Amino acid sequence: MNCQKEIEQRLEIHLKPLHLEVADESQDHIGHSGAQGGAAHIAVYIVSSHFEGKNLLARHRLVYEAIGELMHTHIHALRIDAKTPAEVNK
Repeated sequence: MNCQKEIEQRLEIHLKPLHLEVADESQDHIGHSGAQGGAAHIAVYIVSSHFEGKNLLARHRLVYEAIGELMHTHIHALRIDAKTPAEVNK
C-alpha cells in the first residue's frame, strides 16, 4: 500500500473525519534534500469533531498520533489544515 493510502486509512480510523483530503506533494519538492531519501511531502485537509475545543497544536498532535511511525519512516514534511465541523460551516 502506498504512503498516501496508509495515511488516509489511519486518519479515518482514528479521527473519523467528516471530510478528508490527503495529497502527496512530493513532486513539488524534487531536488529538495528531504526528497532525496524518498520520504514524502504530504498535505492533509481534515474536518473532524475530534478537534472541538482543541487548539492548533493539539489538533496537529492528534494527526501525528494517528499517522504514527510513518512520520519517522515515510514522511519528510507534513502540512496540516485541521478544522472542526463548526469552523467549516461558518
